[in-house]
Amino acid sequence: MMVSNSVMSTNIVNIIGTHQSKLARHMQHLATGMRATCDNDPSGWAIGQRMDVRIRGIDQACRNAQFSQSMLKTAEGGISSTIDLLRNLKEKAIEAASDTCTDSDRRTIQKLFDQYGDQIDDNANITFNGKLLLDGSLNSPALDTAQVLTNKSLAADTTASTKLTDLLRRDGDSLNILATDTVNLSYVKDGHTYYGSYSAGTTTLADMLAEFNNIDGTIFASGALQDTSLIGTDSAGNTIYTSDNENAISFTAAATGLDGAISGLTVSVTDKDGQIKKAATTALNDFHESIEPRNKQSGGLFYTATSADANRGMTSAIGDMRGYSLGVVSKDGKGLDVSTQKSANAALSALDRALERALDQQTTIGAMSMRLEYTISNLTTESENLTAAMSTITDTDMAREMTKFTKENILLQAAQAMLAQNNHQAGWFLSLLQS
Repeated sequence: MMVSNSVMSTNIVNIIGTHQSKLARHMQHLATGMRATCDNDPSGWAIGQRMDVRIRGIDQACRNAQFSQSMLKTAEGGISSTIDLLRNLKEKAIEAASDTCTDSDRRTIQKLFDQYGDQIDDNANITFNGKLLLDGSLNSPALDTAQVLTNKSLAADTTASTKLTDLLRRDGDSLNILATDTVNLSYVKDGHTYYGSYSAGTTTLADMLAEFNNIDGTIFASGALQDTSLIGTDSAGNTIYTSDNENAISFTAAATGLDGAISGLTVSVTDKDGQIKKAATTALNDFHESIEPRNKQSGGLFYTATSADANRGMTSAIGDMRGYSLGVVSKDGKGLDVSTQKSANAALSALDRALERALDQQTTIGAMSMRLEYTISNLTTESENLTAAMSTITDTDMAREMTKFTKENILLQAAQAMLAQNNHQAGWFLSLLQS
């Protein structure tokens, strides 16, 4: 019999401490909803923290993609407005190209061209969060690049020395150009229209290029007529060939950049009675821009961080939609010249080129926007799956924890009751000391 130490009470107190410790842990799990903590499951807690960082990064990348999509919609709206303006301008140019219009009517239409040209520049200056979108500042890096116009309607065996009277269409049919026919040339450069004409005679395609240069200064480089599948070098330094790898006629601008760009190029053939030869005119007039003129640009692409990892985002470019770049506004801010029937007719090709570039840019933005939709969907799914995985590792099973909590609570109360009972029964020691 020991009086100084009650071994039974000490044992019960230790049991109470154990139950209290377990009860406190279960209460913590229930209160925080977390099973893995740094003090009871360090490895699970570390995995959960890494996954949480990843999830938060993915969620931010998803928001970045949504912000970029909003920016692209803003840019697309500006381009849509420009396309509407160009459509209206083409309608008016067609009106001015008809002799049912008087010079007074054309002067009125010219005012519209000037105003719409200014509005196209305003459209190019739209911003998103202070960033200009369509002024070319977000375009891809570029070298000084000369414009190249390519005609793939002529026969593949056409060369620079082929006589106009010997020209064939791509399908082998003759263009039926006679020596007595007249070749009419026109082009639009810096908003101004230039004309020339000469007798077909025995002239060649090389002679036609020389006649273009004789109109008002050199617009095509010396030896700029290419008659192979090689077209030239684009703004990224890539060598460009025809899409079908067949030979084609290409004219290269004399000067690089926008200053050397030719907005519209037209060729028509008329017989001795002044009637236009439609087949020949259609084939010779089919010069399309195969290499876009670009001024040197060191950078400007915009980057969207669409991943939680470095350098795995989306890099995009938006072209220059200013009127001068599209070729419908001169450097001094004037619109295309439609003051005469000839200039209005020539303006049509410039407007066609501008529409082609604007529509191409609009579809490019549309493709980027569609890609971002899939990016957002993918990031949302990844975040959801990682959250589920992290929950499995770190979250508390509330039903299980509540069961354990109740068990430990009952055992604690039982131990406390046994401690009180043991202390009460220890009073018999006092009866031994009584006399």
